[in-house]
Amino acid sequence: MKINYREAQFKDIPQMQVIRHAVKENILSDPSLVTDEDCNDYINRKGKGWVAESENIIIGFSIVDVLENNVWALFVNPDFEGMGIGKELHDIMINWYFKQTKENIWLGTEPKTKAEKFYRKNGWKEIGRHGKGEIKFEMDLEDWKKNNQHT
Repeated sequence: MKINYREAQFKDIPQMQVIRHAVKENILSDPSLVTDEDCNDYINRKGKGWVAESENIIIGFSIVDVLENNVWALFVNPDFEGMGIGKELHDIMINWYFKQTKENIWLGTEPKTKAEKFYRKNGWKEIGRHGKGEIKFEMDLEDWKKNNQHT
């Protein structure tokens, strides 16, 4: 299966929303809380987003917010987990982020999830709690370079 990674566009948002609502972990308590307008704002004004697609179907996406210095979204269609798609989207996003700013970046995710394990494996440091009991992780540029050999 050939996977193409590219910047997210407004036209991608409906497929991104399908993935966001299909995940088995970090489920939105109220899907109406994240609107298409929110997504557009994040990919076009607050930061940038990327999609992974195969045969013109989006199978994963990531969005980073450079105004608030955080990962807003990183999700892969559950049918395509374990194929390295999340890692590739993560790396594209974090490389881009640190080209924009040297500020530490943070994210929140549910404890005891695949996402928690993923972020720990990729060099994120737990720094406390966020929101409704989520683990708050942080990454700085030096750790990113050291753990991923990215320059």
